[in-house]
Formats: sequence, structure tokens, C-alpha cells
Amino acid sequence: MSAIVDILASAGMWAAVLRIATPLILGTLGAVLSERTGVLNLGIEGIMTFGAMIGWLSVYNGAHLWTGFLMAGLAGAAFGMLHALLTVTLGLSQHVSGLGVTLFASSFSYYVFRLMVPVGGTPPTITPFQPVSIPGLSDLPFIGPAVFAQTPPTYAAVVIALLFAYVIFRTPLGLAIRMTGENPHAAEAQGINPMAVRYGAVIAGSALMGMAGAFLTLSAFNSFFPTMVQGRGWICIALVVFASWRPQRALIGALLFAFFDAFQLRLQTVLGGAVPYQIFLMIPYVLSIVALAVMARSARVPQALMQPYRRGER
Repeated sequence: MSAIVDILASAGMWAAVLRIATPLILGTLGAVLSERTGVLNLGIEGIMTFGAMIGWLSVYNGAHLWTGFLMAGLAGAAFGMLHALLTVTLGLSQHVSGLGVTLFASSFSYYVFRLMVPVGGTPPTITPFQPVSIPGLSDLPFIGPAVFAQTPPTYAAVVIALLFAYVIFRTPLGLAIRMTGENPHAAEAQGINPMAVRYGAVIAGSALMGMAGAFLTLSAFNSFFPTMVQGRGWICIALVVFASWRPQRALIGALLFAFFDAFQLRLQTVLGGAVPYQIFLMIPYVLSIVALAVMARSARVPQALMQPYRRGER
């Protein structure tokens, strides 16, 4: 019990929570934005992988770190355009299209990486983002090193989540997004173009997914390997349901999963000799499933989710 208290009382533990949560925050927000307009995007796992590769490759070839993030966002947006073309314009199955994007983007990432970077024994590395201390706040006891000594993308992710929540529920653009996801025909009657809204949401959401992947190679780590996303995209899909399609809850859900993950990593060092490590690896996923099952009962799904829209049809 004392070991658990020591873990929870460690500022490093909570700093790790924010760091682990960052790609989940960005990926979940991208999925929320897309699904709020009625389009399910199961391509997130592949888009994150491709964004991670493109962001790293850009910096490896001399680009600035923030330029790498921008390139990852543009790469994600390109796959978002493909998914929107298949699902919004052509009205194809959103499940099939999303899975196809994941398979294509993941495989294409590995192909481009091996084509551009001949890998020997050890993958090449870059100099990633470094933690930035906020003057005054980072000197606060416990809270300072836990919260205010993160890399710039982590601060940006939290700001984006708060800004996103404001836009969705406090602006005309957010109203158009929500109307399109609930009843696109009613939105059209109010002068809104549901096709354009869905296109914009899927492309912008995919750009956030690409940036989520770029965080892994440009901030959390300093190199790229094809399996580095490790299911985070699927966790983001689950977090959307946990969040009931609300950006502020998406932030909480990402932090909750990151807490479980950071906690089990530190628990392994204390009890690793007595308990198989696979048990520790299961902890964040099992607890997330439990939390998802509880929250899903009260979740309200956008009424037009996964429903193709055709102008003039009802």
C-alpha cells in the first residue's frame, strides 16, 4: 500500500499522465469532430501511423519540429479527403472505408520509410521537442513539475481541447456541425451545406489524427518504427463513446486512460517480480473497458452517424 501511495505522490507520475494522454487527446478530438457530423472514421490508427512517419521524416530531412507537425497534419488531411470522398460523396460503407484507410496508410508508411531511410541495426534519430517550463508556474510545489514542465505539443493539445469545446457548443459553426450530425436535412433547410460540413470535419479531424501520431515521433520518442502507435487509434475510438461525443469529456477520458497506463508502468517496478508483466499491461485496457461500459449506457449517439446523406432524399 505504501508503494502505491508513493507512486501517486510522485510528480513524475502525473507528468507522465499528461505526456501519455497527449496523442489520445488529439486523436479523440479528431474522431469526435468527424463523428459529430455523422461520419465514422476507423482510419485513425493508420492515419496516426502515417502522421508519425511523415512528421519524423520531415524533421529528419532538416525541417523544423513545428513544420514536421504541420506536415503530419497535412498528411492526415489527405487521408481524410480520401475517406470523405468514399463515404460522403460516394456514400460507401464508413466501416469498410475506414478499415481500408487504416490498412493502406499503415502499409504505405512502412513502404515510404524503408524507401527514404535505409535502416540498419539501429533506427536513425532526431532531436525531439524538449520540455518547456512556464515561469512562475513550474516552480509551484508538486503541481509545477507535474503539469507545467511539458513539451509544447502537450500544452497545445490541452488548449485545442478547450477551444474545441467552446466552438462546438458556443458558436454558429459548432451548431452547424451538431445539426449535420443529428439531422442533415434540417441543417440543409437552414441554409447549411451538410456535404461541405462533413468534408470539412473529416479533413480537419484527420489532420488532428496525423498530428497525434507526430507527437509520438517528435516529442515522446525520437525515431519512427511502424508499430509505434500500438493501438492508440482504437483507444481513441473507444474514448469517443466514453466522452459521449463531447470534447471536454474526451479530454477527461484521455487523461483517465493515461493515468491507468502510467500507473501500471510504475507498479511493474514495485511488484514486477511477483506478478507476470502481462497482468500490468492489461490493467489500463481492462479498467478502460469497465469505464466505457458504465459511460456508454448514458451516451447519446449523433442520430445521423454512419448514415449517408443525399440531397433531396429522406
